[in-house]
Amino acid sequence: QVQLVESGGGVVQAGGSLRVSCVASGRTYSINAIGWYRQVPGNQRELVATISRGGITNYADSVKGRFTISRNSANNTVTLQMDSLKPEDTAVYYCYAGTWTGSQWGQGTQVTVSS
Repeated sequence: QVQLVESGGGVVQAGGSLRVSCVASGRTYSINAIGWYRQVPGNQRELVATISRGGITNYADSVKGRFTISRNSANNTVTLQMDSLKPEDTAVYYCYAGTWTGSQWGQGTQVTVSS
């Protein structure tokens, strides 16, 4: 099993920046890809960005050029730097890990962008 604990998030005005981080523990050697999804009440959870063990990144079109994902394998941390935030980025952000045995999720952290 892999455990994921998020930190960061909060409230920011449109155009501002926030950073969310996630620390993985447990069987971290089984993680193939790690990253972030987000969800707005009433909507499906959607991909934001992921990064593979080999460093290949994948971004949702809506965040390309504004968000940057990075991974520190030494301390099992993945960070999402979010710049030029828009009100439509408001959501609960969930840390995600794709492992040998399936998907694991963090508890989520709220990001609110005010207009």
